[in-house]
Amino acid sequence: MGRSARGTPQAPDEQADSGVDGAGSDLTLGRSEAPASAGARRPAAEPIRTLIVDDHALFRRGLEMVLDSEPDIELVGEASDGEEAVSKAGESLPDVVLMDIRMPRSSGIEACRALKDVAPSAKIVMLTISDEEEDLFEAIRAGASGYLLKDIPLDEVADTVRAVYGGQSLINPSMAGKLLTEFAALARRDEHEPPQQVPAPRLTDREIQVLRLVARGMNNRDIAKELFISENTVKNHVRNILEKLQIHSRMEAVMVAVREKLIEFG
Repeated sequence: MGRSARGTPQAPDEQADSGVDGAGSDLTLGRSEAPASAGARRPAAEPIRTLIVDDHALFRRGLEMVLDSEPDIELVGEASDGEEAVSKAGESLPDVVLMDIRMPRSSGIEACRALKDVAPSAKIVMLTISDEEEDLFEAIRAGASGYLLKDIPLDEVADTVRAVYGGQSLINPSMAGKLLTEFAALARRDEHEPPQQVPAPRLTDREIQVLRLVARGMNNRDIAKELFISENTVKNHVRNILEKLQIHSRMEAVMVAVREKLIEFG
């Protein structure tokens, strides 16, 4: 594995269908496999730069063997803990990071937050044995684009890399229900809870319309059809929503919007 002879990193809005900060992403709940369209080979000349982060060398080696055989995926490094992951990501500027949560020195969630500073365009997938709700919620809050359990078949990992790079947000089926439950719980928050000292960012009526459809799991193409606007316009709205809420993923946007009562859910 090694760093490719690539000059400046690709700007976020130049990535294939990914938009800025996940603006082109699709929120996919209840599936661990990449959709059929994600399995198509990347047409660009450069492969998807991927970093593997796990404290178990044997598991890293298994992922390496699977991904090394994919012509459209390039392994640019590996790390055994979150601290090393941040350092390696700063050097290699990966497109996708596959990362465990429970690791020594620095956890995957801590690394996920730090990676946004050193490799802001990287899409992060938590690949873990943890099915704890708190880990799922914290990963989303930290900006992860996916949360999959390690029982995913190894032959599906490559399609996961392609799907997340292409803009999908993937959640293991067994975890999706927990996330939806959290959305509903946030929506039922006590009406008498003291208001936030800092007012929630103001979204336009159109942005709230888009956010409601994102919360229903609709992708950009379907949102465009529903609202009779172009897909690029949808991406621009999602980009503005993420910037206003100061977050990195569509999943996190929905959680923040429900918590701040910008939309209703459940």
